[in-house]
Amino acid sequence: MDFQKELIGEYDRETASTRKILEAIPVDADFAWKPHVKSMALGRLAAHTSDTAADWATHTLTRDRLDWTPDMSPKDPANKKDLLARFDKQVGEAKHALAAMTPEKWDSNWKFVAGDQTWIDDTKYNVWRTWVINHLVHHRAQLSVYLRLLDQKVPGMYGPSADEM
Repeated sequence: MDFQKELIGEYDRETASTRKILEAIPVDADFAWKPHVKSMALGRLAAHTSDTAADWATHTLTRDRLDWTPDMSPKDPANKKDLLARFDKQVGEAKHALAAMTPEKWDSNWKFVAGDQTWIDDTKYNVWRTWVINHLVHHRAQLSVYLRLLDQKVPGMYGPSADEM
Protein backbone atom coordinates (compact mmCIF):
# COMPACT_ATOMS: atom_id res chain seq x y z
CA MET A 1 0.00 0.00 0.00
CA ASP A 2 1.20 3.49 -0.81
CA PHE A 3 0.63 5.22 2.53
CA GLN A 4 1.15 8.72 1.14
CA LYS A 5 -1.19 8.13 -1.79
CA GLU A 6 -3.92 6.93 0.61
CA LEU A 7 -3.57 9.99 2.85
CA ILE A 8 -3.71 12.35 -0.12
CA GLY A 9 -6.79 10.55 -1.46
CA GLU A 10 -8.53 10.79 1.91
CA TYR A 11 -7.67 14.48 2.22
CA ASP A 12 -9.02 15.14 -1.28
CA ARG A 13 -12.30 13.34 -0.45
CA GLU A 14 -12.74 15.06 2.91
CA THR A 15 -11.98 18.54 1.59
CA ALA A 16 -14.36 17.99 -1.35
CA SER A 17 -17.09 17.02 1.13
CA THR A 18 -16.24 20.02 3.28
CA ARG A 19 -16.54 22.35 0.31
CA LYS A 20 -19.99 20.87 -0.42
CA ILE A 21 -21.19 21.71 3.09
CA LEU A 22 -19.69 25.21 2.91
CA GLU A 23 -21.36 25.74 -0.48
CA ALA A 24 -24.71 24.75 1.06
CA ILE A 25 -24.63 27.76 3.40
CA PRO A 26 -27.10 30.27 1.93
CA VAL A 27 -25.55 33.34 0.29
CA ASP A 28 -27.68 35.58 2.51
CA ALA A 29 -27.02 33.59 5.69
CA ASP A 30 -26.75 35.47 8.96
CA PHE A 31 -23.23 34.52 10.01
CA ALA A 32 -24.05 35.68 13.57
CA TRP A 33 -26.90 33.13 13.94
CA LYS A 34 -26.55 30.56 16.74
CA PRO A 35 -28.85 27.60 17.40
CA HIS A 36 -28.15 27.94 21.13
CA VAL A 37 -26.48 30.49 23.38
CA LYS A 38 -23.59 28.06 24.04
CA SER A 39 -23.09 27.28 20.34
CA MET A 40 -20.67 28.91 17.94
CA ALA A 41 -22.15 31.40 15.52
CA LEU A 42 -22.70 30.05 12.00
CA GLY A 43 -19.89 32.17 10.54
CA ARG A 44 -17.44 31.19 13.30
CA LEU A 45 -18.25 27.49 12.89
CA ALA A 46 -17.97 27.70 9.10
CA ALA A 47 -14.61 29.49 9.38
CA HIS A 48 -13.35 27.02 12.00
CA THR A 49 -14.36 24.09 9.80
CA SER A 50 -12.65 25.67 6.80
CA ASP A 51 -9.53 26.52 8.78
CA THR A 52 -9.30 22.99 10.21
CA ALA A 53 -9.26 21.53 6.70
CA ALA A 54 -6.88 24.07 5.30
CA ASP A 55 -4.81 26.45 7.42
CA TRP A 56 -4.58 24.13 10.45
CA ALA A 57 -3.61 21.26 8.17
CA THR A 58 -0.77 23.32 6.70
CA HIS A 59 0.47 24.35 10.15
CA THR A 60 0.49 20.71 11.22
CA LEU A 61 2.44 19.58 8.17
CA THR A 62 4.97 22.40 7.84
CA ARG A 63 5.83 23.25 11.44
CA ASP A 64 6.99 21.33 14.49
CA ARG A 65 5.25 23.64 16.91
CA LEU A 66 2.50 26.22 17.03
CA ASP A 67 2.73 28.84 19.77
CA TRP A 68 -0.70 30.37 20.20
CA THR A 69 -0.77 34.03 21.18
CA PRO A 70 -3.77 36.31 21.79
CA ASP A 71 -3.12 38.19 18.54
CA MET A 72 -3.73 34.94 16.63
CA SER A 73 -7.49 35.14 17.17
CA PRO A 74 -9.33 33.62 14.22
CA LYS A 75 -10.52 35.95 11.50
CA ASP A 76 -14.07 35.23 10.42
CA PRO A 77 -15.04 35.83 6.80
CA ALA A 78 -17.59 38.53 6.07
CA ASN A 79 -19.62 36.31 3.77
CA LYS A 80 -19.84 32.99 1.97
CA LYS A 81 -17.84 34.19 -1.04
CA ASP A 82 -14.89 35.16 1.18
CA LEU A 83 -15.19 31.89 3.10
CA LEU A 84 -14.99 29.76 -0.06
CA ALA A 85 -12.13 31.80 -1.54
CA ARG A 86 -10.10 31.40 1.65
CA PHE A 87 -10.91 27.68 1.83
CA ASP A 88 -9.85 27.04 -1.78
CA LYS A 89 -6.57 28.95 -1.40
CA GLN A 90 -5.64 27.28 1.87
CA VAL A 91 -6.61 23.76 0.74
CA GLY A 92 -4.25 24.19 -2.21
CA GLU A 93 -1.45 25.12 0.19
CA ALA A 94 -2.23 22.16 2.44
CA LYS A 95 -2.25 19.73 -0.52
CA HIS A 96 1.20 20.95 -1.50
CA ALA A 97 2.47 20.43 2.06
CA LEU A 98 0.84 16.99 2.26
CA ALA A 99 2.51 15.87 -0.97
CA ALA A 100 5.90 16.81 0.53
CA MET A 101 5.50 14.63 3.63
CA THR A 102 7.80 11.63 4.20
CA PRO A 103 7.55 8.76 6.71
CA GLU A 104 10.23 10.44 8.81
CA LYS A 105 8.25 13.69 8.90
CA TRP A 106 5.07 11.83 9.93
CA ASP A 107 6.97 10.35 12.89
CA SER A 108 8.31 13.71 14.06
CA ASN A 109 6.84 15.47 17.07
CA TRP A 110 4.37 18.35 16.89
CA LYS A 111 3.32 20.62 19.73
CA PHE A 112 0.58 23.17 20.19
CA VAL A 113 1.23 25.47 23.12
CA ALA A 114 -0.32 28.59 24.58
CA GLY A 115 1.97 30.29 27.04
CA ASP A 116 3.07 27.67 29.55
CA GLN A 117 0.21 25.30 28.69
CA THR A 118 0.72 22.46 26.19
CA TRP A 119 -2.51 21.52 24.42
CA ILE A 120 -1.17 18.94 21.97
CA ASP A 121 2.09 16.97 22.04
CA ASP A 122 2.12 14.03 19.63
CA THR A 123 3.48 12.75 16.32
CA LYS A 124 2.50 14.69 13.22
CA TYR A 125 0.64 11.62 12.00
CA ASN A 126 -1.50 11.40 15.14
CA VAL A 127 -2.12 15.14 15.08
CA TRP A 128 -3.14 14.84 11.41
CA ARG A 129 -5.57 11.97 12.13
CA THR A 130 -7.11 13.45 15.28
CA TRP A 131 -6.83 17.23 14.99
CA VAL A 132 -7.15 17.63 11.23
CA ILE A 133 -9.23 14.79 9.75
CA ASN A 134 -11.37 13.73 12.75
CA HIS A 135 -11.77 17.32 13.94
CA LEU A 136 -12.81 18.36 10.44
CA VAL A 137 -15.48 15.64 10.21
CA HIS A 138 -16.80 16.61 13.65
CA HIS A 139 -17.28 20.29 12.79
CA ARG A 140 -18.58 19.51 9.31
CA ALA A 141 -21.30 17.41 10.97
CA GLN A 142 -22.14 20.33 13.23
CA LEU A 143 -22.55 22.51 10.14
CA SER A 144 -24.95 19.97 8.65
CA VAL A 145 -27.12 20.28 11.78
CA TYR A 146 -27.02 24.08 11.51
CA LEU A 147 -28.15 23.80 7.88
CA ARG A 148 -31.00 21.50 8.84
CA LEU A 149 -32.11 23.87 11.62
CA LEU A 150 -32.07 26.71 9.08
CA ASP A 151 -34.31 24.57 6.83
CA GLN A 152 -31.62 24.28 4.16
CA LYS A 153 -30.76 21.26 2.06
CA VAL A 154 -27.96 19.17 3.51
CA PRO A 155 -25.57 17.60 1.00
CA GLY A 156 -24.51 14.00 1.47
CA MET A 157 -21.00 13.37 2.72
CA TYR A 158 -20.58 9.59 2.35
CA GLY A 159 -23.56 8.91 0.15
CA PRO A 160 -26.79 10.76 -0.59
CA SER A 161 -28.52 12.74 2.14
CA ALA A 162 -32.28 12.70 2.71
CA ASP A 163 -32.44 15.85 0.57
CA GLU A 164 -30.78 14.06 -2.34
CA MET A 165 -32.97 10.95 -2.34
